[in-house]
Amino acid sequence: MTETIRNPGRMAPVLAAMALLSAPLGGAGGAMAQPSAAIAPAEAPAAAGRSYQVTFRQLGALFPLQLRGVQGTGGVQFGVRGDEVVTRARLYLNYAYSPALLPDISHLRVLVNEQVVATLPVPNEQGGQALQKVIDIPTRLIGEFNRLNVELIGHYTMDCEDPAHTSLWANVGNDSRLELSVEPLALSNDLAFLPEPFFDRRDSRPLHLPIVFTRAPDAAQLEAAGTLSSWFGALAGFRGATFPASVGQLPPKGHAVVLALGDEAVPGVSLPRTSGPSVTMASHPSDPAAKLLIISGRDAAELKRAATALSVGAPALSGPTATIAEFKQIAERKPYDAPNWLSKDRPVKFGELAQADMLGVSGYSPDLIRVNFQVPPDLFAWRKQDIPVHLKYRYTPQNGAEKSTLNINVNEQFLRALPLRAADYTPPSRTQSWLERMLPAAQLASGDLLPAQDFFRVPLFKLPARSQLQFHYYHEIKKEGACKDVLLDNVRGTVEPDSTIDITGFSHFLAMPDLAAFGNSGFPFSRLADLSESAVVLPPKPEPGDLSAYLSLMGLLGNVTGYPAHAVTVALGSGPLDALADKDLLVIASGANSPLLQQWAEHLPFSLTADAKGFRLSDYASRLLTWWDPDQRDRARPGRNAITFTSASTDAVIAGFESPLRSGRSVVMLASNQAQGLQQAITALLTPDLLKHIQGSAAVVHGEQVDSLVAEQTYYVGQLNPVTRVQWWLSRHPLALVVLGVAAAALIAFMLYIMLRARARARLQKS
Repeated sequence: MTETIRNPGRMAPVLAAMALLSAPLGGAGGAMAQPSAAIAPAEAPAAAGRSYQVTFRQLGALFPLQLRGVQGTGGVQFGVRGDEVVTRARLYLNYAYSPALLPDISHLRVLVNEQVVATLPVPNEQGGQALQKVIDIPTRLIGEFNRLNVELIGHYTMDCEDPAHTSLWANVGNDSRLELSVEPLALSNDLAFLPEPFFDRRDSRPLHLPIVFTRAPDAAQLEAAGTLSSWFGALAGFRGATFPASVGQLPPKGHAVVLALGDEAVPGVSLPRTSGPSVTMASHPSDPAAKLLIISGRDAAELKRAATALSVGAPALSGPTATIAEFKQIAERKPYDAPNWLSKDRPVKFGELAQADMLGVSGYSPDLIRVNFQVPPDLFAWRKQDIPVHLKYRYTPQNGAEKSTLNINVNEQFLRALPLRAADYTPPSRTQSWLERMLPAAQLASGDLLPAQDFFRVPLFKLPARSQLQFHYYHEIKKEGACKDVLLDNVRGTVEPDSTIDITGFSHFLAMPDLAAFGNSGFPFSRLADLSESAVVLPPKPEPGDLSAYLSLMGLLGNVTGYPAHAVTVALGSGPLDALADKDLLVIASGANSPLLQQWAEHLPFSLTADAKGFRLSDYASRLLTWWDPDQRDRARPGRNAITFTSASTDAVIAGFESPLRSGRSVVMLASNQAQGLQQAITALLTPDLLKHIQGSAAVVHGEQVDSLVAEQTYYVGQLNPVTRVQWWLSRHPLALVVLGVAAAALIAFMLYIMLRARARARLQKS
């Protein structure tokens, strides 16, 4: 991909950064703030500050912080958006501590960016109780990226003490929260800031970015909007993202994206006349601290070209407006090459999955080393159950420490423990050394940290689509006796960046429908990262709720793949869909607004109208009586029972089934009796505690409850080599295997009979 950009008023990124630093901290009319010419001349009200709270859990502390020993430390990281300045910071700390601590020489310290902001006493009468302390944090200590730590300085005796004694503990709840009051910071209209301020990586909260259409959008405009929402969804990552849609009306406050076609405009914003596909940053007419990202073109093709150029080439843009003069076609993606997925063509190094500084720990109570990765959900594990990992690591050896280990977990499930050899370990003989080189085992070497390596395999059934390898260094503490136990902070452990995990050689084959694969990995749509073999079908006249659901789903798919869905096809379901037969379909339906609910009624595991709902239910008792039937064992027949009821509730249904247009293609449908009910399904897909309940072929979402009603496997996607396919088919059809066995035995018996008769005849002739 190459592009040429005509950019009037181009500003270098360095000057843009200087403008940010020079802008006044609370106003919108500073000398460096440049009002956009695209704003209609109107008096803008002054921007107001706001306050928000985030818990330690939202900041990444999945469990309470456990502080142990004479100097135990734990904490979280938080950031401050680049377009805001903190005016007040307050910590609501929930904690408890050991009643055995000596209050005169023990305490808790709260640090922000390694500077002490509070010291908490530990009186005996409050020991073991659940306490809360409100701590004001000086704003001068807070920068863009920050670390908040709580440190225990603990002692239980005035005499000689064991630094690892069990009475030396404190607990900090992950429901502790940080409250920040911020004022907006006026930024200039410069595309060099992108993706800020619309997405700021310092902000750990979910991304909420409205997308505004100047008029009721057609399919091409929706494709452009889907490209943008998938790009922002990929940027949001773990935060998640939602994209509320509106037509012809800006949100009263906050950043927003506007898609404008031709001379169309949004009330309050006068757009500059465009001469081609353009990207513009302008100020919000009613919120001077907010920005509008305006994507414009003279026709739908130019609009989509501008959206695609922005999603893949944002770092190259600068100035208030950039017009895309030339944009060559992007190369097609290959199956399973999503940037966020492990490569199927080569082993992947840990250094590609985690930053190098996150692969090392220190101390006797270190944190976990975490390596996150994603695998395609359709890896076929039959007769090949495990994924090989070549682990390389280094550690500080301890004298006489024979029980030190490197513990390996996957998704918090124990996998294995590797012994850490002591410093006084006796090197092996020459023969043993040769064997260790041939069979990858730990090898000693001179220097501070001892290098070692190991091969192990991770069972594929332990790996959901999004997984985490966790490495924990346990260093044994040798007891030397009274007054001799002194812990030196000199132990280190690393996992080397050139360690590898390898999924090459696996076939791709999966029983469908599988909503768990869709919810966790966007499968089968994410098979191609640009969604070039996927289509989204919306109602003929989509409402804002339908549009918001579509944009949020595109954000979810971008989050899964890490790539913008610039090749997705959008259709408004008012006519035949035969042209989409060779694509996987993502259908969004709301009540009577979608004719597909009636056209495909016989294929759906549910029926949905404005006030009535119906579901097909599985008949497991019947299947127990016909276990020998392979169709029943594979659950390939529809459920025998059904239930229909009348209700005025706003429920959402997520369903998967084989495409009525072509076998082997998939349909995933999000449906609700009302357009606003679709938001329930989106919330469930974005909430981990609800997402784990979305599985099988249909899931019903009632507010914060998800029920999977049926799990009918009706078809398979993917390919197996001919030999494996025959073996797998026979393994699932035991009667056919018996028949083949009997036929083979009869054939062998017949051949033996012919051979023995021939030998007998020859013997008689000789006699």
